[in-house]
Order: sequence, then structure tokens, then C-alpha cells
Amino acid sequence: MTEIVLSIVMLAALALVAGAVVLWRRTGEVRNPALMVLLAVIAVANVLIWTLPSKGGQAPIEQINSARGG
Repeated sequence: MTEIVLSIVMLAALALVAGAVVLWRRTGEVRNPALMVLLAVIAVANVLIWTLPSKGGQAPIEQINSARGG
């Protein structure tokens, strides 16, 4: 289940970046597209935190899955 959530977060980050580009090109506004890109960067950073392995070699998402027995 957590893999699905992380996938949805990544898709949302891609949609945010695409939407920011479209908004910037249509309106010329800078602040809202920049905030959308910032939110996308934060979302990707959160996914990386959950998926990159630590010094022990196990990612936090793997620890959750092994604790559940899956």
C-alpha cells in the first residue's frame, strides 16, 4: 500500500511541475508557479527519504514492510 502512495506522490509532483510551467507560460506570473515547483521538490524529497537506504542498507519503507510481515 505504501508503494502506491509513494507512486501517487511522484505523479502529483510531476503534475505540479507541468502545471507550473503551463501557468507561468500563460500568465507570466512567477510566484504561484514557483510555489508549485517548491511543493513538487518537497514531495520528491519526502519520497527519497522513504526509499533511499540508510547506512544499515535498509530503507524505511522496507522496515515498515518487514514489520508488517510482507
